[in-house]
Amino acid sequence: MRAVLYTPSQASVASSQMMKFATDVNDKFNLDLQNYNDLYNWSVDNIADFWGTFFRFSDIIHQAPFTRVVDDQLRMPGANWFPGCRLNFAENLLRHQDDRTAIIFYGESQVRRSLTFKELAAKVAQFAAALRNWGVQPGDRVAGFMPNMPEAVIAMLGAASIGAIWSSSSPDFGIKGVLDRFGQIEPKVLIAADAYYYNGKRISTLDKLSSIVESLPKTEKIIVVSYDGSDISGMPAGAIAWDKCLEEDPPPLKFEMLAFNHPLYILYTSGTTGLPKSIVHSAGGTLIQHLKELRLHTDLTRDDVIFYFTTCGWMMWNWLVTSLAVGSTMVLYDGSPAHPHQGALWEMADELSITVFGTSAKYLAGLESAGYHPKKHHDLRHLRTILSTGSPLSEESFDFVYEQIKSDVQLSSISGGTDLISCFVLGNPTLPVVRGEIQCRGLGMRVQSFSTDGTPQVGTKGELVCTAAFPSMPLYFWNDPEGVKYREAYFGVYPGIWRHGDFISITAHGGVKIYGRSDTTLNPGGVRIGTAEIYRVVESMEEIDDALVIGLPADGDDEIHLFLQFREGAALNGKMEQKIRTELRSQCSPRHVPAHMHTITSVPYTISGKKVELAARNVILGQDNFNRDVLSNPESLDQFKNLI
Repeated sequence: MRAVLYTPSQASVASSQMMKFATDVNDKFNLDLQNYNDLYNWSVDNIADFWGTFFRFSDIIHQAPFTRVVDDQLRMPGANWFPGCRLNFAENLLRHQDDRTAIIFYGESQVRRSLTFKELAAKVAQFAAALRNWGVQPGDRVAGFMPNMPEAVIAMLGAASIGAIWSSSSPDFGIKGVLDRFGQIEPKVLIAADAYYYNGKRISTLDKLSSIVESLPKTEKIIVVSYDGSDISGMPAGAIAWDKCLEEDPPPLKFEMLAFNHPLYILYTSGTTGLPKSIVHSAGGTLIQHLKELRLHTDLTRDDVIFYFTTCGWMMWNWLVTSLAVGSTMVLYDGSPAHPHQGALWEMADELSITVFGTSAKYLAGLESAGYHPKKHHDLRHLRTILSTGSPLSEESFDFVYEQIKSDVQLSSISGGTDLISCFVLGNPTLPVVRGEIQCRGLGMRVQSFSTDGTPQVGTKGELVCTAAFPSMPLYFWNDPEGVKYREAYFGVYPGIWRHGDFISITAHGGVKIYGRSDTTLNPGGVRIGTAEIYRVVESMEEIDDALVIGLPADGDDEIHLFLQFREGAALNGKMEQKIRTELRSQCSPRHVPAHMHTITSVPYTISGKKVELAARNVILGQDNFNRDVLSNPESLDQFKNLI
């Protein structure tokens, strides 16, 4: 039964940018779109009209008006968006150069800083001048080995103003993990911080940086930022301190006018089972997609304060930074979300009057597991939206948010990823929040659920596909000149149709449920099962702290193995096994009941907080082709070697 947990007020719906955009569409095309489903259907039936209308609605700064929106919306990959249009990504993010606060930085170490939009533009001008003096040209790579701090944003915008390509990695990556990424793209300039903080500890990065630099012979300039403003000692030979490289009196900031599809970012897949794929994203595609999601789907305005708990190695950092183009105040946080206590981020939310709070499903589940109830300790009167991504948000986490965080908040579970630097499905300020559901498919994204024979379906679990092109599709993969890896990654199953690798169902009213990755599909007896279905049941049990599910071959079939991390005082025994089997059978199906259960001490996660089912499976099967440097707890994989 559909359980509505939150309904927006009529006043907030009427004043939303989504409603204003719908009114524009009705007026321009002489339509009578009555609700979001009408607007969505129009947007995917009229791809060019939708994106062209939103381009103008969002007032993207550009030159050389485009002659058309897209040459062929069904050509995937290869659709050419806004041919003839020229723009600069950084110019759009720096369009507000006034005295309002652009960035607030909170470091776990008690470092607190802020920059106005005017100050931010001045810093970008300084760094851009330095880059030009060093000979950086459009298409050169500038890389950041940085915590989530203002200098990372300044460096990115400086690079983008010239047309250089920005790529970043979090400093908690291991040396191999960084070189697996930056070694592929050979940056001309590398910016790094001398340290970062986590769980109250200052962690120097300089030794790691020296090893990284030794393996990047084509990197001409190394810039080191002092995290807390103190003197830097032990920099790699030839490195320059950030403050020393900034031009004191730079020329006016110049924005190179570049094609809509000029490369802007290089992002990376997780790389747990080989070299990560280097995904190149366009400036125009990233900009228009992010503005659509921030303005229409998040209803972000200049009056908002937006925060997302992320590192510079996760695409949510790129998404968050585009909020500068809206003119909102952006909060950057570096450190553990639970230091010095579970309420650290909520304390910050109160102090800074955060209106949009972004986090992960894992973080929300962790709060519940720890028994921390933010509403008991924090006011949160300004908070209107909570965003969650990284993994499917369980029904129990929906309940937790409304019962223990805030009852009158829009909870927007969102899902997309590095591959599209944006979302396929996400929130909506004009729709109710239904327990266990993502509110809607994104405008202009022709997302469907495919059955095994490639037939679109409603109300039934299937493959998440997108059957029309969208502007933020990758331009290409780095070092993939023939596009073979690119086509295999997304179009190998359904030629000409993007297959994302998630199981979803689309409800009759347009909501979406995600059941986990289809590339880690469990297939007992030929029935396809998403791992998230099992996690939802098992992780809601009070005895269980975390779990991992994989399928292993057995007698020509697929057997489900369930690995359980128990809370103190609980253990796997006959009674516990029976409880798990009963719950899975009653809440899911007999096919969801694992053939085998095992006890583990910890679940392996990537640094960005995603479970690594495939890596654990490979260890069990004796295939040690994974990269431990991308894991937050690589030692956790050792326990799988002799477990079965």
